[in-house]
Amino acid sequence: MKDVALIDVGGTSIKYGLWNAKKQELTDKGSFETPDDLNGYYSGLTKVINSFKENHDLAGVGMSTPGAVNKKNGVIEGASALPYIHNFKIQAELEKQFALPVSMENDANCAALAEMDSGVAQGMKNLIFMVIGTGVGGSVILDGHVHHGKHFFGGEFGYTLSEGSQTLSELGTAVSLAKRYNEERNTKYSGKEIFVLAKNGDKLAQTLTQDLYHHLAVAIYNLQYSFDPEMIVLGGGISQADFLIPNIEKEIHKILDVVKIAPFMPVIKCCDYHNDANLIGAYVDFKQSI
Repeated sequence: MKDVALIDVGGTSIKYGLWNAKKQELTDKGSFETPDDLNGYYSGLTKVINSFKENHDLAGVGMSTPGAVNKKNGVIEGASALPYIHNFKIQAELEKQFALPVSMENDANCAALAEMDSGVAQGMKNLIFMVIGTGVGGSVILDGHVHHGKHFFGGEFGYTLSEGSQTLSELGTAVSLAKRYNEERNTKYSGKEIFVLAKNGDKLAQTLTQDLYHHLAVAIYNLQYSFDPEMIVLGGGISQADFLIPNIEKEIHKILDVVKIAPFMPVIKCCDYHNDANLIGAYVDFKQSI
């Protein structure tokens, strides 16, 4: 059994590691600053892969990347903080650079695959992974595989309408929470500080945080009764707050009290993996792809 080199491309740094086949774990982790251009990108990645080749027998390279990955033609569509990686056959070029097979998948999809393979949703085949960050994104896993959709927008939950013409990304994140509060009060608080204000009795903060829980609850309810997953997994920085899931569940119970036909409560869990999620998921995608 051969090892697999793993790459996680981010806007500010590129992480790497090795799936050690003998140990069955992620080892040899490191990172470097994301280059400013394509030549630097190729150079940095090739240096890492060649270093792994010196000491390991590699089956190939699994990559987690921003953007809408077209698995059929090896093109990263859409947009990201790295415009130079988009809209050409980059997978084929990387295979040429590395002289190895390469698999590529979107970063949120990789994180979802990690949770399914060995994280909080281990052993499950159908799940929703919702990433709550600056906006709301995520992944849909059906029968153990990523559901990409016709336009590779599977999991782009932030585009869904939450209230009127406002999207879930505009109403369901800590970033949007802070923006709404600061516009009302002419302040410069962070989302984390708004939650503290709410806990300490600030009425506006309490109203807005309650709105956030409500909009996330409606989204989760709708996803549950659209895809009927075994679990809905939450990721992103806010997912680590111990108050988030209980407050979302309270809002879903309110919905279930009104919608009598809905017979069960969604199972909502916080993700297990954080910094290593995309690397582990890239390995799972490699196993499925190669």
